[in-house]
Amino acid sequence: MQTFRDLPSLDTGLSALRADVSGSGTRIAMVPTMGALHAGHMALVEEARRHADHVVVSIFVNPTQFGPNEDLAAYPRREAADAAMLEAAGVAILWAPTVDVMYPAGFASSIHVARVSEGLDGAIRPGHFDGVATVVAKLFGQVRPDVACFGEKDYQQLAVIRRLVADLDLRVEIVGVPTKRDTDGLALSSRNAYLDDGQRVMAVALPEMLVMTGEALRSGLDVPTALQEATGHLLGSGFDSVDYVVLCDAQSLTPLTALDRPARLLAAARIGATRLIDNIAVNP
Repeated sequence: MQTFRDLPSLDTGLSALRADVSGSGTRIAMVPTMGALHAGHMALVEEARRHADHVVVSIFVNPTQFGPNEDLAAYPRREAADAAMLEAAGVAILWAPTVDVMYPAGFASSIHVARVSEGLDGAIRPGHFDGVATVVAKLFGQVRPDVACFGEKDYQQLAVIRRLVADLDLRVEIVGVPTKRDTDGLALSSRNAYLDDGQRVMAVALPEMLVMTGEALRSGLDVPTALQEATGHLLGSGFDSVDYVVLCDAQSLTPLTALDRPARLLAAARIGATRLIDNIAVNP
């Protein structure tokens, strides 16, 4: 595996990957990450390998998607361990630019994806998805992948990226990969490392709530009652606050008052200083 930190070196490495003496063309898959890799990220890498001849993984802790009171400085960084995991998985290139490379002096552009970015985490974290859309567009321009893999755990992010790619006619296939979970059902996340032992035990109430609420909705419980009970379950299980529990249209993320189409049940809640998100599909 080669590691690149500047654009000229990346271009040289990508050109070498794309050289194909057979003339049939070489497909490149990309997995954008912020590092602190875990089994969920490696599932994305595994899926990427199914879609392409070579896999490029980026590690870049993107400052533009963090709010003023969020954990940019504290976000875990362990590039050496991450690189070892990626090399063992057969990744061809690690793209690890610095902030100055990604946002050079004079950088003044931002991408806003309307509607799908404006509720849920978009409402709780103003500007977050502008930062996500901008950095992903830049990564796609730098790597020019044929396919890119993103986890369904960050379902709103996935929806934003799909809208971005469709609206800007970007020539990249977006593949959503099912959420990777621990044995007790908790979605794998870099932020799980912030939980102490007691909080980690309580955190399982989040995926349990999603499953129970999904079953209740499919059994005919009305949406407002189901969501109210879901919030109560989280608070009664040790969560300090609930940002949202919402049933949304699976594509547009428009909130639903009835389970009358393919939907997604999404939730965000906090234990101490740690904010967890999760979601599941709920179909009529």
